[in-house]
Amino acid sequence: MVSPSTYFSSQITLIAIFFFCSENFAFTTTAHTSGGSFTKIYAFGDSFTDTGNTRSASGPNGFRHVSNPPYGSTFFHHPTNRYSDGRLVIDFVAETLSLPYLPPYLGHRGKAPHGINFAVAGSTAINHAFFVRNNLLFDMTPQSIQTQMIWFNKFLESQGCRVALIEPLIRKLAIASVTGFLQTLLKKGVKNIVVQGLPPTGCLPLALALAAVDDRDDLGCVKSANNQSYTHTVVYQKTVEDLRKQFPDSVITYLDYWNAYAMVMKNPEKYGFKEPFMACCGSGGPPYIFRCVFNMRLG
Repeated sequence: MVSPSTYFSSQITLIAIFFFCSENFAFTTTAHTSGGSFTKIYAFGDSFTDTGNTRSASGPNGFRHVSNPPYGSTFFHHPTNRYSDGRLVIDFVAETLSLPYLPPYLGHRGKAPHGINFAVAGSTAINHAFFVRNNLLFDMTPQSIQTQMIWFNKFLESQGCRVALIEPLIRKLAIASVTGFLQTLLKKGVKNIVVQGLPPTGCLPLALALAAVDDRDDLGCVKSANNQSYTHTVVYQKTVEDLRKQFPDSVITYLDYWNAYAMVMKNPEKYGFKEPFMACCGSGGPPYIFRCVFNMRLG
C-alpha cells in the first residue's frame, strides 16, 4: 500500500510559488517601481493557492465539491472554487498590494493586467506520467508543476512574449522538479519569488483517515507522514538557500508553513478552532468526516 507519507511528499511538494513584477514582463529589469510597489502577481501551486483552475481542469470527481457550499460562505458568500470558506493566502497578498484577486488561468480570456493564477488543487511536483508508469494511481489531478510552466509559457506567448518509489526517491525527484521550475523562473529574470513550504501533512484528515491509529505523534497527527514532510521541509529550505546563492540579485522568500501550522495544532482554541482534526465538510462521519474514495492500482 502506498503510505500517506509517500503520497503527500509527491502531492504537496510545492504548495505555492508566486512572483511579482512591476513592468510588463520586463523580467530582466528591476521588479520594483520607483514607488516600491508591484503591479502583477503570477501564482503557481496546488489547493493552497488555486482560485478556480480545478473546476475547469479534467481532475478527479473528488475535487468537485469545492463548487458547492459551504465553500466561499464566509467572505464571498458563494462558492468561488477556492479550497476555503473564504480567502486564500494569495488573496490576502493581492489585497496587501492593492491588486485585484487573481483570475484562474483556465477559462481566462484576454489580457491579465494584474497577473494570473496557474495553481491547480492536487497538482504534483512530479509529472503525472511517473505515477502512471509506476502504477501508483490515486484519484488525482493529472496536472503537475510542469503543466503549470507550460501554461505560463503559453500565456506569455499569448501576450506577445517569446519564451525559450520509494519515499527518498519521491522526495528527490519532487525537489529536483521544483528546483528546476524555480530556476526557469529565475533565469527569465524574475526578481521576487515567494516559496511556500509544507505544513505537517500528517495532520490533514486524509492522512489521518489513511494511517493506522497507532501511528501518531505528539500533535496527535500521523507520525510517519509528519516525519516525511518535515524531512522534505528541511531539504527544501536548503534548496531555497542554494538558489539564493545562485541568484543573488533575486529575493527568494520562504514561508514556513510547518511551524505556523504546528503552532495552531498545539493550541487550537487560542486561534479559534474547536476541532483541529475533523474536516469542515465531507462524508463518512466522525472522527474526521472524511471517507477515502481513492482508486488505487498497485503493482
